[in-house]
Amino acid sequence: MSVLRFDPFGDPFRQMDRLTNQLLSGTRTPMGMPMDVWQTDDGFHVCLDLPGVDPDSVDITTERNVLTITAERRPEYQQGENVVIAERPQGTFTRQLQLGDTVDSENIQASYGDGVLHLTLPMTRAAQPRRVQVRTEGGGQRQVTVEGETEESSSTSGTATDSGTQGVGT
Repeated sequence: MSVLRFDPFGDPFRQMDRLTNQLLSGTRTPMGMPMDVWQTDDGFHVCLDLPGVDPDSVDITTERNVLTITAERRPEYQQGENVVIAERPQGTFTRQLQLGDTVDSENIQASYGDGVLHLTLPMTRAAQPRRVQVRTEGGGQRQVTVEGETEESSSTSGTATDSGTQGVGT
């Protein structure tokens, strides 16, 4: 018995390739780990759906700015049992993420709960956005100081204004 899910917006060629691979190999092909990634002021957060995965089977490594997450889901049934339907992905799952130079790979934290693996990827201190204070001095002159450099610029109006510069981490 085979149950196919109808997805009107899916790629039909990708589905056919997956079905062909499953038929030729005789085993189920594990699906990828769905994930969400978002950025906050302190770094990046990654959540991966891994329901039914034993937390002890999760392996997270970093090497040369590549984060590799590997997990394994074993079937509940034993070899030789009569399986009627097996739709849940099984086997070893691997996902790799390319990390930029802004990520502090030495301080990555991971937690697992309710079938979701949550990774916190902190930014390096140098890559974090910072605010540069602009000082105004008398006579319509502004003095901007960034990391020890001084630049003087004159204001176009007679009033002093307060402005700031923000850095954007990549």
